[in-house]
Amino acid sequence: MTVLRPGSPRSFRPRPLAVLVTALLAALSLALSLTSARAATTPSRGSAFMGMGVLAHDGRDGTPNTGDVTQTEGVDVSGHQGNVAWSTLWGSGVRWAYTKATEGTYYTNPYFAQQYNGSYNVGMIRGSYHFATPDTTSGATQANYFVDHGGGWSRDGKTLPGALDIEWNPYGAACYGRTASQMVGWIADFINTYKARTGRYPVIYTATSWWTQCTGNYGGFAANDPLWIARYDSSPGTLPAGWSFHTMWQYTSSGPTVGDHDKFNGALDRVQALANG
Repeated sequence: MTVLRPGSPRSFRPRPLAVLVTALLAALSLALSLTSARAATTPSRGSAFMGMGVLAHDGRDGTPNTGDVTQTEGVDVSGHQGNVAWSTLWGSGVRWAYTKATEGTYYTNPYFAQQYNGSYNVGMIRGSYHFATPDTTSGATQANYFVDHGGGWSRDGKTLPGALDIEWNPYGAACYGRTASQMVGWIADFINTYKARTGRYPVIYTATSWWTQCTGNYGGFAANDPLWIARYDSSPGTLPAGWSFHTMWQYTSSGPTVGDHDKFNGALDRVQALANG
């Protein structure tokens, strides 16, 4: 008689089917949990908005300290705000507004008409902005998409030049997988195309820390493009290279009525001057 010893090939017994199924289901459940966790932390394309990465990277919400300098209150909105109570904002002293029009070449704000026209109709000077995604298409392609979907400019005295929102990538690597020189080239491509289409240089919205990291603190756009600096603190802080002053400052994401509030660096007549070109 042959005696089977532990470990001998002939001592193997198949695991019951129920055990195998249980193990398979457990592994599948774990994989689904990990996928859900990643999905919960990565926003869907099109959901980005101005200042999305600022609170985490470039300061805290605070009370602006503008001293004796005259400032003009503004707001910026996106699809996240839905239909905006523009009369309430006007009554609180807000005199200018920017509305998100587009992102990449795959998204247009479904509330754009109510937001863009509503601010104009209560008397505000308004403009629109584009959330840049340099990893999807070229700067020229996105500038054209922006102009074709609400990003244009008219000499009516109440329309501000379009703004390029260039900041942290909410969907992946902070600099969109581009080197500093590639990023500068992408921005230049957008600016040149927008200027050719509208006759105006766009406003550049950014944060100093992102600009330093992702463009190498390039200073070549300061001569033509107004700076809209993002920093949630009591002051704008150090500006990117080339700009000796800021035109606009997004200072909080938790303001009244609409969270994102801004200061124009000057009285209302200076806002009108930018609108008039």
